[in-house]
Amino acid sequence: MAQVEVLSAQNNATLLIQQAIEFLPNAVVIGNQSYYKTVADALKSYPVKIFSGEQALDQIVTMETIDMVLCSLVGYAGLKPTLTAIRSGKNIALANKEALVVAGDLIMEEANRRKCFILPVDSEHSAIFQCLTGEKSNSVEKIYLTASGGPFRGKQKDHLHKVTKEAALKHPNWKMGDKITIDSASLMNKGLEVIEARWLFNLKPEQIEVILHPQSVVHSIVQFVDGSMKAQMGLPDMKLPILYAMTFPFRFNSDFIRFNFLDYPELTFGLPDKKLFRNLSLAYEALGRGGNVPCILNAANEITVQAFLHDRLPFLKMPDIIEQCMDSVAFIKKPTYDDYVDTHRETMVRAEELIIKIKTN
Repeated sequence: MAQVEVLSAQNNATLLIQQAIEFLPNAVVIGNQSYYKTVADALKSYPVKIFSGEQALDQIVTMETIDMVLCSLVGYAGLKPTLTAIRSGKNIALANKEALVVAGDLIMEEANRRKCFILPVDSEHSAIFQCLTGEKSNSVEKIYLTASGGPFRGKQKDHLHKVTKEAALKHPNWKMGDKITIDSASLMNKGLEVIEARWLFNLKPEQIEVILHPQSVVHSIVQFVDGSMKAQMGLPDMKLPILYAMTFPFRFNSDFIRFNFLDYPELTFGLPDKKLFRNLSLAYEALGRGGNVPCILNAANEITVQAFLHDRLPFLKMPDIIEQCMDSVAFIKKPTYDDYVDTHRETMVRAEELIIKIKTN
């Protein structure tokens, strides 16, 4: 029987406390140190160790009693703990796509060296992984990553000029955090997934295609060299890909709600508007340029999303800032870990400067 050894959260101390009481892990980590006393007081009568801060999170993934680390940190913050866990020989259930976007070469190199599995938790990449199980990797012709299109699918430029954060946060199918929901609305989330797929499945950019699928039932598709295709389907719910990653190579019984074809008499597909939703095109460009450019893309996106959420930047200005950062931050062809750290920091500063410039004009 699997045992939860460590639980962590950044700011959601309430849920961390609830889950700690339910599962009684060896330890918990609250990333935001200001919540340490709240968590410690709530768990003082339970046999649970309490730690706080970024350094504690990075260190605790090396515990010998841990076999697998489920990494679902948001954004760049997931890079260091993921690398540390891999270097400690842990298998990774990866929900933090940004770690591979920023430094996919380093992560895959370390995973191969340590013979660690990286099992995708994103629904699209879990779907591809499931379709490839039992297949030879060299038989793949291309993959299709499906996208709902977010709340602005089919909207015109005039509409997007005036969209609010409240409208952008109303995803039609998935309940997610603010950052990933905005990424979905701008199609940056799908762009990041393209880069993630390149590293997970050792594909060329031209082998990865994005198609719109508003129902979010077909989670992704693999097309093989003989022309046949496999699709993984199910309701838009993250419980299944999480379960599959945690129990692979087995499938466990579940009481999850089953998909019913009669509830979805039509499954439709289309192409994304890359000219209007430019973040998707920028992600492909970053992947093609390589080096530290995907890291620049990711850092600039993190800053622009926060600026949009705080009413400091219009929706359609986000790709402009990202593109300018990609063109102005120093290019490094073969970056080291320290180069990625410096690139991330430099890009955040540059993006903030550009946002301030827009506000003052």
